[in-house]
Amino acid sequence: MNVAVFCTGMLGLLVFGLGFGVSALRGSTRTNFAYTVDPTDRLYKMVRAHGNAAEYAPMLAILILYLGSQQPGRFVTWTFVAATACRYLHALGMILAKSLDRTDPLRFVGALGTYVTGFMLVAAVLR
Repeated sequence: MNVAVFCTGMLGLLVFGLGFGVSALRGSTRTNFAYTVDPTDRLYKMVRAHGNAAEYAPMLAILILYLGSQQPGRFVTWTFVAATACRYLHALGMILAKSLDRTDPLRFVGALGTYVTGFMLVAAVLR
């Protein structure tokens, strides 16, 4: 299987998986609308993890698919994998953190990695 297609599928799985998780949690807590803006609340953390993934995954998927269609080199291909892994690390860091108002190592590495790999992919498109 093509690495670009696999990474794009994994980004889609992340967004839809988190969305399903939010829906399931809403059902189990009978919270059909809104949420408590409490950085320790499970639903709040899930909603924010889903929202953040939905903000970054589509553009990463576009960049990855475009570059994947251009016969990228090994470095760019590994950047696809790193970008995808960073999105998962970020989501895990948000969900597993005791509170979103504190720094979490997974979330930090995931966010920083997303920015670095995202800029690298943009640079690869513009070269």
